[in-house]
Amino acid sequence: MATAAEGLPEADAQPAKQDPAVETAEEAKEPAEADINELCKDMFSKMATYLTGELTATSEDYKLLENMNKLTSLKYLEMKDIAINISRNLKDLNQKYAALQPYLEQINLIEEQVAALEQAAYKLDAYSKRL
Repeated sequence: MATAAEGLPEADAQPAKQDPAVETAEEAKEPAEADINELCKDMFSKMATYLTGELTATSEDYKLLENMNKLTSLKYLEMKDIAINISRNLKDLNQKYAALQPYLEQINLIEEQVAALEQAAYKLDAYSKRL
């Protein structure tokens, strides 16, 4: 084959002038095996960092929800204690009112009697004026 290449004119051995409108294609070359391994390692480490960040954020969200639930639980316990105290005080007030009820009825009866006595006094006054 070397003899056939020798028979070619020298003009063919030099690169031909290229037309500016025509592009030349270059052969696609596979990256070296070491580069692929490095790129894969880099991709996996970055993906691990990303996933660690996502899981950390999710974990922090759950911790925040847990703290909020604990605080809410404590607040509800305080509200429960307040409601129990209010209920106890209301029962005490109802018992005191029940104990005072006979006295209140007596006061109402006395008030009615005073009103009747007042009417009688007005009538007596009117009668004494007529005499």
